[in-house]
Amino acid sequence: MKSIVVFASGSGTNAEKIISYFNAVDTAAVTKIYCNNIHAGVLDRAAKYGVSTRVFERSAFEKDVLEELKTAAPSLIVLAGFLWKIPPSFLEAFPNKIINIHPSLLPKYGGKGMYGNHVFEAIVNHNERETGITIHYVNEHYDEGAVIFQTKTSLNPTDTVAEVAQKTHLLEHEHFAPQIHQLLNQG
Repeated sequence: MKSIVVFASGSGTNAEKIISYFNAVDTAAVTKIYCNNIHAGVLDRAAKYGVSTRVFERSAFEKDVLEELKTAAPSLIVLAGFLWKIPPSFLEAFPNKIINIHPSLLPKYGGKGMYGNHVFEAIVNHNERETGITIHYVNEHYDEGAVIFQTKTSLNPTDTVAEVAQKTHLLEHEHFAPQIHQLLNQG
């Protein structure tokens, strides 16, 4: 069985959808959640499904966490709302095995500081008529890795930041886990 580890920093709705999805298939499973925020909702979501968690501080990230990952040798590392930049040592240890989801159609509204409501506010402020999600490989630059998958949704001129966020989250929840599954089947 293939193993997936998920890195998250926040509420964990995408992580929960991924755990739930893979609980229903027998080819892969989420084996651990790594989190850099002791108060993150993702920890409770993981506990609900019996998935092991590891909370870590920045000082342990590049050494202890990396060594744990090397030992575990996951099939895929998934960033699901993880806000720290991935160090080059991770990219070297896991080439083309770290993916991220971004709440816009990259290259629009990507880069350092562009996450969550910052992205949705930019979309509304630029009067975009469509948005979407991008699943991509992680490289040494924020949101610049090769695109794996994109999908779109239309926007109304009157959509608020909250409405853009809701439309985007629906796309994430619908597509992220199946795209991970497809990617694992290719490897």
